[in-house]
Amino acid sequence: MDLLNTLVEKGLRRELPSREEALAVLATSDDELLDVVAAAGKVRRQWFGRRVKLNYLVNLKSGLCPEDCSYCSQRLGSKAEILKYTWLKPDEASKAAAAGVAGGAKRVCLVASGRGPTDRDVERVSQTIGAIKEENADVEVCACLGLLSEGQAERLKAAGADAYNHNLNTSEATYGDITTTHTYADRVETVRHAQGAGLSACSGLIAGMGESDADLVDVVFGLRELDPDSVPVNFLIPFEGTPLADEWNLTPQRALRILAMVRFVCPDVEVRLAGGREVHLRTMQPLALHLVNSIFLGDYLTSEGQEGKADLDMIADAGFEVEGTDTTTLPGHRGGGCDSPCGSAPADGAEPAESAEPAVPDNASARTDLVTVRRRGAGTDLAPNA
Repeated sequence: MDLLNTLVEKGLRRELPSREEALAVLATSDDELLDVVAAAGKVRRQWFGRRVKLNYLVNLKSGLCPEDCSYCSQRLGSKAEILKYTWLKPDEASKAAAAGVAGGAKRVCLVASGRGPTDRDVERVSQTIGAIKEENADVEVCACLGLLSEGQAERLKAAGADAYNHNLNTSEATYGDITTTHTYADRVETVRHAQGAGLSACSGLIAGMGESDADLVDVVFGLRELDPDSVPVNFLIPFEGTPLADEWNLTPQRALRILAMVRFVCPDVEVRLAGGREVHLRTMQPLALHLVNSIFLGDYLTSEGQEGKADLDMIADAGFEVEGTDTTTLPGHRGGGCDSPCGSAPADGAEPAESAEPAVPDNASARTDLVTVRRRGAGTDLAPNA
């Protein structure tokens, strides 16, 4: 039995692929790409049908972070010319969130730069959660505030937070090359704090930082072990003024292979296409909808995204539908609403995939013109992109 058929069967059984199989997905050639997408698409449809969940980011506090994460435009010492502002007031954050909800977002993600929240910060965010829920009772609220201390996750849960995001970002073996002010273990501990408090855990990765295939597989297997409900897959946005400004390592084909590998390893999890999709997938974004079941609508934390209407048009044109607030995202065995598989049954016929080295572009093919610093929405007087 060939690689792709094996991976489809394992995905439908929620069985973990081997490391060798995950590496083989990343090593497939561009000629085999559509076969890879079709195979992973069978797994995606089995558990999530053709639904796409929309998420909306609100950057509560931008820039001036004391941590030294090399990929981040808000890092200590960053020279990226991003928006910088202190905490939004609860009514300001609620207004920003409402724009995303009006655009179709089911989840609002409240993000603040920094190592982690103080107790006063938790109280401030709790008031913001209350303001958002008062206006939009059905919206999911996810907080992303950095490393959590004892008891803080419980306070956020009591305030009405539904989820907590804290990404692993890269493999444990290479984490020290990316960040020195905290550790991979610190991040794992925060995800476990969130899970222990009854929050839905959201934890993902950043691809394109110069990591190897083995690093990518390691971090995704680490995520599978943590078992978050949501796995955001970010593609590095190489901001000028950050240490990774010259890391242009991704092609659209490479990005799709990474998403397919994540889907095979995390078949029944909300896999979210996150930051960097416009920069690296470009016109091939619709193909990614066959692999992921969740995307961010509009802008990101410090960079602008595709227009919200273009996102909605893309979803419709690709034959998918926006997931409504009355639909549970996760399948029943993960605490969702479907007691049986939520999508279609698998079909046979995937073509075999042979190992090949992935194509690596030179910098001449990089589209640096697609990185646009956010100048609208939260922290400005201009209308947001939603």
